[in-house]
Amino acid sequence: MYKKCSRREWLMGTAAVLPAAWLAGSRLGRAATAPALPVAVAKCKTYDPAELVPTLSRMFDQLGGLGRLVNGKTVGIKINLTGDTTYRLGYAPLGDSHYTNPAVIAATVHLLGRAGARRIRLLESPWATADPVEEVVLRANWEPRDILGAAANVEFENTNYLGNAKKYTRMMVPTGGYIYPGFDLNHSYMDCDVFVSLAKMKEHDTAGITLSMKNCFGLTPATIYGTGAGVDEPSVLPNGGRDMVHTGFRQPSKSALPEKDPKSSRDGGYRVPRTVVDLVGARPIHLAIVEAVRTMAGGEGPWIEDSRLVSPGVIVAGLNCVNTDAVCMGVMGFDSMADRGTPPFETSDSTLRLAEDVGMGTRDLKRIEVVGTPVVQARFDFTKLRHARRTKLGLPA
Repeated sequence: MYKKCSRREWLMGTAAVLPAAWLAGSRLGRAATAPALPVAVAKCKTYDPAELVPTLSRMFDQLGGLGRLVNGKTVGIKINLTGDTTYRLGYAPLGDSHYTNPAVIAATVHLLGRAGARRIRLLESPWATADPVEEVVLRANWEPRDILGAAANVEFENTNYLGNAKKYTRMMVPTGGYIYPGFDLNHSYMDCDVFVSLAKMKEHDTAGITLSMKNCFGLTPATIYGTGAGVDEPSVLPNGGRDMVHTGFRQPSKSALPEKDPKSSRDGGYRVPRTVVDLVGARPIHLAIVEAVRTMAGGEGPWIEDSRLVSPGVIVAGLNCVNTDAVCMGVMGFDSMADRGTPPFETSDSTLRLAEDVGMGTRDLKRIEVVGTPVVQARFDFTKLRHARRTKLGLPA
């Protein structure tokens, strides 16, 4: 019997039999028309507010000003507190190595408040805990009141579980998704008018780099997508990390949407970049900020062997996350057009290429206007450090 199909079903069915060259051509077409918005780059040597606040203020002005983006609105800011607070790289404070530095968080909050933000919510899914984020940052030797007092109506929420809502919010991927068609997330990611990714500039052992897009991997609540997630329904509290998303050893809680193809590759270098693009599609980033006044080279956290502290002294910000991350790659000395097999993607697919393929933004630096400090003047070459480290560890260089 003839079955009438929707346009979406027809396109999906046609794609399965179209020649690979045609599909490659369509990807090139999307890449050529993907958005290209200005990205601001600035040198910043210290976390002293006397230097940090005017530097960020000038960058935001170069992007058109914060007021038109946030005035009268609720702003959600995803910060990066990856790993437990007990992990330290030498004797360095966590904000100097792998956490978003608290001074940058406070300065951003201050400037958002000054630009008229009605409410500012700092969001993170800390490792394996439902503790208030304030308690987590206290364990990191931060004073949460320094951040909460930087503007009016500032609050934290732990998004690793249900939090202050009665149910999770389902957010769909407009393109259909690479791995997941949609996600069940903490309400905070829907209940904001403007979403900011405030990330640390780092390499990543699985995904090559972690910048504004990879920061959103932490949107997924461990109660649904984590190691100890409930089978039928979300667990009450988070238990463990997000190995389910990394390795696909099982499906999310049955209350959430399953993967599109449970038989797809379980390789983290395949899964993580695609899941990141799906998450950014479901929860678009309006403002991407990537700080590297001080950071680490070699990986995303102190658990990565032979990683080290570095001081690039740079901040990058933009209104398109793909454009912003592409400029970050240039600042780090990497080729933003690189893909699997080329540093920093020796064993993973490029998150930027996958995002570009679905039309999120261009990764081609030739199409992106850089305002402020030119990339060549801001560059801190991670590539030499990466090559030396990988050679020492016997990894593909």
